[in-house]
Amino acid sequence: MAYLLVKWIHILAVIAWMAGVMYLPRLFIYHHQSEQGGEAEGLFIQMERRLLKGIMNPSIIAIWVLGLGMIALEPGLLSAGWLYVKIALVFAITGVHGYYARSQRLFEAGDRVRTQRFWRIMNEVPFVLLIAIVFLVVVRPF
Repeated sequence: MAYLLVKWIHILAVIAWMAGVMYLPRLFIYHHQSEQGGEAEGLFIQMERRLLKGIMNPSIIAIWVLGLGMIALEPGLLSAGWLYVKIALVFAITGVHGYYARSQRLFEAGDRVRTQRFWRIMNEVPFVLLIAIVFLVVVRPF
């Protein structure tokens, strides 16, 4: 029963995190479109910071803690090949999260990093990785 409760909270944290990871680059696009030094830019800076610090960062911590907790509760998972691929993909999205956090600080400092086109592409990267992760968790191909 403990494993299922941990898994349930883990899934909720994943949903919150993925919402943030997919929304933050959209905010970066809108931020790019706003007038530098204008009222809208201030609003985007505030929204980006709150999303990152209030939702994304707590969620990613919960995901990693709960994921490791599930492995501790079900050590047999370590014999599943799909889990190692999933963990590698989670590391990749974690890297994207770190890049977004760095970019948020640069945006807040007034540096409009990258282009709108770049952020439109980056908006899709976590979703593609998520598709692969969900496939691995549901199908468990190896």
